[in-house]
Amino acid sequence: MYELKKLRNQQRYSCEYMAKVLNISKTYYWQIENGTRRVPYNIAIKLAEFFHTTPDYLFYEDTKNKLEKKL
Repeated sequence: MYELKKLRNQQRYSCEYMAKVLNISKTYYWQIENGTRRVPYNIAIKLAEFFHTTPDYLFYEDTKNKLEKKL
């Protein structure tokens, strides 16, 4: 979730602010950003829209790296 964290920090948003935007708990958001919880599709879309990008940009590299480690 490197890109997500990078964008959030560039915009100087807190995890708490992002959680409010997404209508989820701060803990839930933190778990998404740190890769300990999967990102539901609806939240991935909301995040992409919020940052004016695509879900692929936010999550593709992390997902690809996890899959490569399993092989």
